[in-house]
Amino acid sequence: MAVCGLMLLAGVAAALWGGRFCPPDADIELTSLETARRFVWYAALALVGGVLVGVTVIGAGGRLAMRLLAITAGDAAQGQVTEAEEVVGKITVDGTIGFIVFNGIFGGVTAAALYLVTRRFLPPGRLGGAAFGLGLLVILGTTVDPLRRENKDFDIVGPGWLAVVVFTGLAVLFGLALAAVLARLSVWLPLLSRKLSVLVRYLGPAVVAAVTFSVSAGLLVVCLAVVVVTRWRPLVAAVRSHRWVVAGRAVTLALVTAALPNAISSVVDITTR
Repeated sequence: MAVCGLMLLAGVAAALWGGRFCPPDADIELTSLETARRFVWYAALALVGGVLVGVTVIGAGGRLAMRLLAITAGDAAQGQVTEAEEVVGKITVDGTIGFIVFNGIFGGVTAAALYLVTRRFLPPGRLGGAAFGLGLLVILGTTVDPLRRENKDFDIVGPGWLAVVVFTGLAVLFGLALAAVLARLSVWLPLLSRKLSVLVRYLGPAVVAAVTFSVSAGLLVVCLAVVVVTRWRPLVAAVRSHRWVVAGRAVTLALVTAALPNAISSVVDITTR
């Protein structure tokens, strides 16, 4: 738990890091090679940034949240089995590592990729990061986890209001840290080239992709699809236009608005248990 605490503090420090996201030059013609280079750049950002923030905030932070709720639940909850077949009050190294790897790494990389896709539709800077974190919580957090009302764990651990406060705080922290780390990485990591100094900087993303073969295979398929799609010039022009941004913001707002009633209902259900 002490290690998880230090990792979470690293996530807090990352959220305070700040910085401005610097995408590649949009005025360059998108040849097949240039499109592939940009895709690799974005994929590298998602892999590195997603792992760093996912492990520290989702993984370590989530584990600490679970421990806190187990303690505040009282003696009656100790020893009971959760939905994930974990024993309340029992701390194991294997359980902590498994939670961090599955939820932190895979969840972090997925969220980082989603942030890079929707970044233009969000407010700039920290506000955009916080909005992204809250949006994830409203749309996914109350239907998948961690604030899914069907989760019977809230009948065991709690209190419910504390769970809502803690997980909402973690969602905001995750969005802030992710936006800050990706902004810094966008400055530090150039587009892929044959220069040795550049290749060295891509070693980290390459290792992450190699460790999870399914991720690297999926990235290759998506990269080929993106290269093919960008051969259609009208589509590229539409994506780069201001209308695309306006439409994206409208769709994003509509998705959050549609998910809000279920989110409010879930929060009310959890807090009243």
